[in-house]
Amino acid sequence: MPRQYFDNLDLKILHALSENARTPYLEIARDYGVSGAAVHQRVQRLISNKVIVGSECRIDPSSVGFETCAYVGLFLRDPSQFASIIEALEKIPEVVECHFTTGQYDIFVKLHAHNNDHLLHLLQDQIQALGLARTETLISFKEVFKRQVPITND
Repeated sequence: MPRQYFDNLDLKILHALSENARTPYLEIARDYGVSGAAVHQRVQRLISNKVIVGSECRIDPSSVGFETCAYVGLFLRDPSQFASIIEALEKIPEVVECHFTTGQYDIFVKLHAHNNDHLLHLLQDQIQALGLARTETLISFKEVFKRQVPITND
């Protein structure tokens, strides 16, 4: 998708929604001196242009029993495996992100496990069982911060 440019109101709306996707349109409208309908129309245009691709409710994984966060680099035996490996990874609910990458790994995933034993089970019985050449795992001790990309026209 080509880079898009936004006017001041678009930028303000994007910034407000990236801070809190549940911010009511009327609150954004009041903050920026425009009508609620103007904000609604802008948001709909940003959605149809695929600038806004969804909104989410972030859940703290540890609060629902997932204490271990890991990043796993996957090395494929055969490049023709990409589609079938991705399809299989999508069926593992604990895998929350999947990326094609350059460099060392063919695929890089983020997953959440209940504990290290559960992580070991996921790696041995589900991920490595996909017929990979090998995997490399990094365990995250703690997410220090997570944020959206900066919203600018630069």
